[in-house]
Amino acid sequence: MTDSTYPSLFRPLDLGFCTLPNRVLMGSMHVGLEDRAADFDKLAAFYAERARGGVGLIVTGGIAPSIAGWLKPFGGRMSMPWHVGRHRKITEAVHTEGGRICMQILHAGRYGYHPLSVAPSKVKSPITPFTPRALSARGVERTIADFVRSAELAKRAGYDGVEVMGSEGYLINQFLAERTNQRTDAWGGDAERRMRFPIEIVRRIREAVGPDFILIYRLSMLDLVEGGQSWPDIVRLAKAIETAGATLINTGIGWHEARVPTIVTSVPRGAFSWVTARMKQEVKLPLITTNRINMPDVAERILAAGDADMVSMARPLLADPDWLTKARAARAETINTCIACNQACLDHVFENKRASCLVNPRACHETELKIEPAATPRRYAVVGAGPAGLACAATLAERGHRVTLFDRADAIGGQFNMAKRIPGKEEFHETLRYFDHRLRDANVTLRLGTEAGVENLRDFDAVVVATGVTPRALHLPGSDHPMVLGYIDVLRNNAPVGKRAAIIGAGGIGFDVAEFLSQGMPSPSSDVHRWNAEWGVDENMRQPGSLTSRSPEPPLRELWLLQRSEGRPGRRLNKTTGWVHRATLKEKGVHMLGGVTYLGIDDAGLHVRIDEEERVLAVDNVIVCAGQEPNRGLADALIAAGIDTHVIGGADVAAELDAKRAIDQGTRLATTL
Repeated sequence: MTDSTYPSLFRPLDLGFCTLPNRVLMGSMHVGLEDRAADFDKLAAFYAERARGGVGLIVTGGIAPSIAGWLKPFGGRMSMPWHVGRHRKITEAVHTEGGRICMQILHAGRYGYHPLSVAPSKVKSPITPFTPRALSARGVERTIADFVRSAELAKRAGYDGVEVMGSEGYLINQFLAERTNQRTDAWGGDAERRMRFPIEIVRRIREAVGPDFILIYRLSMLDLVEGGQSWPDIVRLAKAIETAGATLINTGIGWHEARVPTIVTSVPRGAFSWVTARMKQEVKLPLITTNRINMPDVAERILAAGDADMVSMARPLLADPDWLTKARAARAETINTCIACNQACLDHVFENKRASCLVNPRACHETELKIEPAATPRRYAVVGAGPAGLACAATLAERGHRVTLFDRADAIGGQFNMAKRIPGKEEFHETLRYFDHRLRDANVTLRLGTEAGVENLRDFDAVVVATGVTPRALHLPGSDHPMVLGYIDVLRNNAPVGKRAAIIGAGGIGFDVAEFLSQGMPSPSSDVHRWNAEWGVDENMRQPGSLTSRSPEPPLRELWLLQRSEGRPGRRLNKTTGWVHRATLKEKGVHMLGGVTYLGIDDAGLHVRIDEEERVLAVDNVIVCAGQEPNRGLADALIAAGIDTHVIGGADVAAELDAKRAIDQGTRLATTL
């Protein structure tokens, strides 16, 4: 059946020996459940739910073909016959739901976070502490054999195919680039010898598994690092991979060490489909495009234009396993959109924790966090329509409780209504749109513009308080000066800010305010060409690695971003996104200073002491982002009145407006009441 709203998205794809029901690939994504046999039941449930949602083809997180190929010690591996059994749990669960799944074979090479790592040459990665051992010629042959054996075992485990990870700076990519391949033997030197390694892997896997087995090759089409591959060499490799027996070619964008962001929320939607479109002119195999494709209209536009044959989405299917079901039903407005924040997925994995999703805490917790009908429906009041309150109210109502949601504001969203105004964070609009429809579908009674107090809450069986936070006051001589503004004044109330401003507090809110004040709207996130210029991506691909000089748009203001603690501002920002924010503000000329003592504010500006030297920052405004306190007044009054009260979100713990914790806490509480 072809969906009339998104006909290209739901057109089947004939691979010759099998037909995929639609054009969506669930891309490879490590979720922290691949490494222990004890977690495979949870991993099977995770993939089964996505298969039930109708995704055309799933690719697992990366599985190493050998110990040397581990991402980390004792990571997921498919190299021995006894590894097959645990993987059968996954394939059987997916097949029971009518889906198809491929196992990704990933050799980390010098990205391995362990002392046994190997690489084409002894060249240390800037993102791992270990220097790899250079593979001997025999070692190269053994590694190719490891890939082949892993593919054979994957077939025995019931997988429908494999994806060979040849991008993102992992081992195969390391063989391809002069940056990391300094060999002079048959596996290095000119481009033809450097690309021999992946060609042999694909050719020998195809010989081993036969013709009726999906073989995807993840091709790095845009390295985004100095010393990367040239476009003509990438095209030559693609054609050779096609000849060697691949079924599909997937697009890989950027190495992990690249200084160009590729998956964060400030990257435009579908930002790299132009690369895949260019390769479409060179090969006949179906091509998959990827990165920041999170809504059906984006996917449909790319496919309808002929820029790709499939779209790959990983995190969007973390956020909503029913993405395709909703798209097919022409209900895209109910999709829980991935906002590319990375806070609960990639950041968790890099911290050796199980992945989840900021907007969907059930992701990777399907066997534990269940939304089941309540045994006894009750009447609940939820006070506060920020992230915690929205999640709690919707979940309670979906379980059959009668829920009334109060908020003094005239719109839902709480702090999200400020976050969505930050350049590069426009995706927060989508989260509020999703919750608006979810509340309606669950029949939550909404009381906006209403101040909830003890008297109008007495008739409920219980009250959930999600009243959020209040900004921490600044206690400083001159803190009442007219030039002093709070972040709420700036982000919510549109207070005018002069051409020179100092921001007190360099946490997440301080960085948001700095980006808001330094950039114009619409931000480069709205336009691929502006964004490419901002980050130095060469659309003409003239140089190896496709980099050019950055051309950032001029800042709107001169800013100082200050913190009391010593060291570089932004060190506590999230691992996978913090560097992007720091780099953005650096290019905007923001003065980021740590170890600052604040002395006072007067008509001359902000008086500070830095490195024992007193200075006056001659600014027009001082913006205070000095933290928050829980807003617990209502909760304390309810408890004193003997009313059954639960406190969640910022009202419970005020910590940098932590939406991840708030949504998770609100959801989990609602499943237990």
